[in-house]
Amino acid sequence: MKRQVIITADDFGLALAVNEAIEVAHCEGVLTGASLMMGEAATEDAIIRAKRLPSLRVGLHIVVVDGRPVLPPERIPGLVNADGWFDDRLLRAGLRFFWSPLVRRQLYAEIRAQFEAFRATGLRLDHVNAHKHMHLHPTILGMILRVGRDYGMGAMRLPYEPCSKAPGHRIESVIMAPWVALLRWRLRHAGLRFNEFVFGLTTSGSMTEEMFLHILHRLPSGVSEIYFHPATQNHPDTKLPMAATRHGAELNALISPKVRAMLEGGGFIRTAFGDLI
Repeated sequence: MKRQVIITADDFGLALAVNEAIEVAHCEGVLTGASLMMGEAATEDAIIRAKRLPSLRVGLHIVVVDGRPVLPPERIPGLVNADGWFDDRLLRAGLRFFWSPLVRRQLYAEIRAQFEAFRATGLRLDHVNAHKHMHLHPTILGMILRVGRDYGMGAMRLPYEPCSKAPGHRIESVIMAPWVALLRWRLRHAGLRFNEFVFGLTTSGSMTEEMFLHILHRLPSGVSEIYFHPATQNHPDTKLPMAATRHGAELNALISPKVRAMLEGGGFIRTAFGDLI
């Protein structure tokens, strides 16, 4: 059976170092797509780069935790702290999204504003996912599905990674299984395209050339997304979620000649969310 692979990068727009890495990884490497954050410091720079890279498939990276909103903080006081940032504690934020009607109304407005901001770029919407995989949250997923219909959303990421032998991953897989199953059912019911497997969840920050090759060796039949968090080391003052060397290692993996040779000679079909049938 065919092994289709979608190779993407998250956090497009987070920082110049991230944007530079995504451009390099697409032009000189194997990156096919990127997920764009709409309210971050380097979002405008990311949009400019995306427009000069028409072959780069760009999706919307919905941010409702650990990031900046699109709407002014005074319009969504239930979502942001005194500095105007979303809560970085996922469990606490998730409970508030579920229980508070006021917070849910503000959340809906923010999600719509992010879709609207993406539309305003003029870029084609290839896919949608959420920062920290918050689209697994039933409340957020429902809002994305409802709003996304108005903006041409056709595909979403299914964050299901085949279980490895690591004990921690087995436990996490069991805990997350009901949420992943619900997401899969709702995506099918909505008529959206999605990947069958994802790689990068348990190896975030460790997607080195060696790890990339290892994943390709064991890639199952069907549609798999492999996602990265690359960044250059040209901006040492940039605040990134991981050490600069780890972001740099992920960029090196994406431009690795060994990886390219394996993809070209291993019977893989490189594709994008927007090309799935």
